[in-house]
Amino acid sequence: MAVNNKTYNNVINTLCRLGQYHDQISTVSVGDLFSINLEKMEKMPLLHINPTSVTTGDSELVYNFQLFICDLVSEKADWQTEQAKLLTKLIDTKNNEQQVWNQTLEICTDFIGMLRHSSRQSQAGTNSINEPLYFTEGQFTIEPFQERFDNLLCGWTFTIGVKVMNDFDTCIIPVSNLGAGY
Repeated sequence: MAVNNKTYNNVINTLCRLGQYHDQISTVSVGDLFSINLEKMEKMPLLHINPTSVTTGDSELVYNFQLFICDLVSEKADWQTEQAKLLTKLIDTKNNEQQVWNQTLEICTDFIGMLRHSSRQSQAGTNSINEPLYFTEGQFTIEPFQERFDNLLCGWTFTIGVKVMNDFDTCIIPVSNLGAGY
């Protein structure tokens, strides 16, 4: 049975599950960006979900998040194959930063696609793309970033709005049924 008015927990759990089910994501975290625990060496690639705001519509809520998809850069001098070395003779290849940006950008577009077009946005057992429970629309700007902690971390970040139905039903508000005006 579908939950009509999605809560913050419903949306976060759905985003976490999408990350959990994506074969290239090893770790999912939620909260402030600085809460990523790099000292414990989280398994990478990492999806980090940072809530930013919620906006209302006539019969919807849009939960806005900043998503970070990132991975550690390998700084081994010999990480490339001989074929890759021939193709990138003119590029400084002391690390695999370009490959990390490539892979993490593809994961970003996977997330946008899953929320735009996929039946994965629906609850288990609901396979109709015409009955989305979680949805996004519009265009996205995906921005690269890199941070040096104990290791070099790089990837992409973008803001996404997850649109859900909300009928703002005043019959179920947990409040005494007394007039509040004076």
